[in-house]
Amino acid sequence: MVTLQASGSERGALRIGSGAGFADDRIEPAVQLVESGDIQYLVFECLAERSVALAELERRHDPARGYNPWLPDRMAAVLPECARRGIRVITNMGAANPQAAGALVAGLARATELHGLSVAVVTGDDVLDRILERPDLPLLEREGTVGSLGDRVVSAHAYLGCEGITHALSQGADVVITGRVADPSLYIAPLVHEFGWDTSDWNLIAKGACAGHLMECGAQVMGGYFADPGYKDVPGLADLGFPIAEVHADGTFRISKVPGSGGLVTPATCTEQLLYEVHDPSAYPSADVVADFSEVRFDESGHDTVLVRGARGRRRPDDLKVSVGYRDGFTGEGQISYAGPNALPRARLALDVLRARIEKQGITSGEARYELIGVDSVSRGLGPGADPNPNTNPDVGPGPGLGAGDPDRLNEVRVRVAGRTDSEDGARRIAHEVSAMWLNGPAGGGGVVTSVTERIAIASVFLPRSDVTPSVTFAEV
Repeated sequence: MVTLQASGSERGALRIGSGAGFADDRIEPAVQLVESGDIQYLVFECLAERSVALAELERRHDPARGYNPWLPDRMAAVLPECARRGIRVITNMGAANPQAAGALVAGLARATELHGLSVAVVTGDDVLDRILERPDLPLLEREGTVGSLGDRVVSAHAYLGCEGITHALSQGADVVITGRVADPSLYIAPLVHEFGWDTSDWNLIAKGACAGHLMECGAQVMGGYFADPGYKDVPGLADLGFPIAEVHADGTFRISKVPGSGGLVTPATCTEQLLYEVHDPSAYPSADVVADFSEVRFDESGHDTVLVRGARGRRRPDDLKVSVGYRDGFTGEGQISYAGPNALPRARLALDVLRARIEKQGITSGEARYELIGVDSVSRGLGPGADPNPNTNPDVGPGPGLGAGDPDRLNEVRVRVAGRTDSEDGARRIAHEVSAMWLNGPAGGGGVVTSVTERIAIASVFLPRSDVTPSVTFAEV
């Protein structure tokens, strides 16, 4: 049996490491956190909005799949050392199939002779049957109801709170694997378990939610997605590490990092992450609390260490958000490059030709993009003679391939065409038109890449909390 280190309440503070901030995050920084020996929990947050719906399609093709594909790699990299050091692991990498994920981790534990390791699985977020029984439920971001989606619905997962994870920890789980759980709840759960917090103490839970929100995106609070050379320089970006939250029983906490790891932790990095994906800082709803971040303050309390105070909370919502995944047609995409003298006019001609050919066939549903990457793919509407790379910092020169801000002197440009269709065949024909530009378009085209993908869209609804019941089981090691 794994022997755990002293609990946070005995140590005075609980140290939680962020092992991942999204599905394809790097693995090495998580290993670095574990080998530092200075954390009691390691949290892997790996689910974006559409992740579970896409995983559900994978599970339907193969009942043994449907979890994060990096799960075996991550667990193989950290689990033996976590077990040796008594570091408990919490992750939502179970995605659409937590039970299969739990069985995989249990199998890995047996294979590496981690006898006695306790692997818990939290389920209950899959509410597809309940959603289909309520076709009158209104969609939140668009007009219509669940019934208006017809037979295109493929998944429905509620954002669970901390209860299932907390229950698993109280039963001695060393590894807790979940499906859809609200991101901050992955961090709130160990705090509730270790400190015995009352889950109706909204101010305390809001402080936990603040810590979880700062940590959930991993490297972002350490300078990833923050770095902007000449404006916001980040040292050691190639060796960027992941953050640590040191949380005290009263909810005050510090964000820091492993000494010697790349990146930085400052009030500025923390401020950017605090506001990330938050519409109203005074009312940020989650499954466990409605948090008020409007009075949060960041103070440097040492090198790469920021003290965080001021989060407050209100009663948690009576309803849980549910992400409903549904089939939304197909996307056909193709790209081709033009380089050398007169590259931009040739690329513009290619777009004109492709637009005419595709519109003549009538194969898109009206949603199509014809763009030049590096010229107008993000900033739409740049006219001839406009600078596609405006530079307001005199210390930073123009990018490669730019001729003093004149787009007509670009010596390389990439054409991209993408269109939504109702059928896979229509998407394939869009991609084919771009491939045909090898010999049926302007001179010098090359580097063609095409793809056809099924579109899975997400709609959100609210479901009464009483209709959702978390459940905990244990995988046999």
